[in-house]
Amino acid sequence: MRTEGKVILITGGSEGVGAACAAEFARYGAHLSLVARSEEGLRRAGGPDALVTAGDLTLEQTRRRAVARTLEHYGRIDILINNAGVGVYQPSWEMPLDEARYLLELNLIAPLALTQLVVPHMRERRSGMIVNVGSIGGKVVLPWLTFYSVTKFALGALTEGQRMELRRDGIQTMLVCPGYVKTNFQKNVRAGQAPDKVVQSRVYAISPEECAAAIRRGIERDARTVVTPRAGWLFILAMRLFPSFVETRMARVNGTA
Repeated sequence: MRTEGKVILITGGSEGVGAACAAEFARYGAHLSLVARSEEGLRRAGGPDALVTAGDLTLEQTRRRAVARTLEHYGRIDILINNAGVGVYQPSWEMPLDEARYLLELNLIAPLALTQLVVPHMRERRSGMIVNVGSIGGKVVLPWLTFYSVTKFALGALTEGQRMELRRDGIQTMLVCPGYVKTNFQKNVRAGQAPDKVVQSRVYAISPEECAAAIRRGIERDARTVVTPRAGWLFILAMRLFPSFVETRMARVNGTA
């Protein structure tokens, strides 16, 4: 799907990958609608031409307002990019259930709810794409982010199921699985901190701009799954072929082996 002239609704659009996506798609002629908590960040990321909606995406009224304002302003939504998400650096066995529920609300329920709001309009036009930004942790569990990985595995399953559900309606879905991206993710986690070895690996991370470019290219070639950087596929393959070896190494990184 070409992105030029398309109306794209991006969640988590005030910083990081979301803001980089705003810049990338604007550069290629898309019309933007951005949603996040920070109105100042949204305006900075979207510039004077973007429609911005500030609010908490875990709240139904924020989601409904964002979709309604986009449809009122542009008349349609061609692409929904569910990018907003958060993590917790805490073992799942001691993680407060309220925190687990919040991760589920933002990382999984919000994308599902937004999709339910947007799909009827896409079905009328028999065209559209749902892009869900997951994580490499949605393919291989990261033991320092276990429950975050759980939500991203679920988001991946949702993306694949909806691809089959919506196939006859002309609506595509795409899953994005970034590896380590140089954003404020570690600073914005709900609790805890990353293991030292994970922090040190930041030197191998890709930039938000590289991630956004990979997302755009994926949309333009109608990809099913985008793993960025592409070397991440080797990590996924290693886990499938040598699970015991990979799990042992990951536990060592986490300081639990």
